[in-house]
Amino acid sequence: MQKPLFKTLFSEPTTNPLLQFFRYVFVGGFSFLVDAGVLWFFTRAGMHYLFAAFFAFIAGLCCNFLLSRALVFHAQTPKVGRMLEFLGYAIIGLIGLGLTEALLYFFTEIVQLYYMISKVVASAVVLFWNFFARKFILYRRERAE
Repeated sequence: MQKPLFKTLFSEPTTNPLLQFFRYVFVGGFSFLVDAGVLWFFTRAGMHYLFAAFFAFIAGLCCNFLLSRALVFHAQTPKVGRMLEFLGYAIIGLIGLGLTEALLYFFTEIVQLYYMISKVVASAVVLFWNFFARKFILYRRERAE
């Protein structure tokens, strides 16, 4: 009997990098919505977009960590304990935040794009950094498919 496609794509543990990246795109998309929503909310409340991006990052980081552990990397054991795992996850995310802030500034101030469009462009670039750094730095490949 063939496995349901949804289960294979989203819920069965896997160490397959392509399947994990596919899942990470969905997790990242949802985390992006949280991040962008917080960014939009705080800028509408009067906060400068670069400061608001910091708070948006924290919300997106927490969302991404929890969903990634549950859906993307649950077939792999962290190389360290849970607290150090989150710390490593956060450090990789902070590097991503630095890239995001630089790209936001560049596309908003230099290229003159609307800041939410700049956020989409920056998020697409940072998605690749975050996934590959987290996959290869934080998690070991243990379980077979």
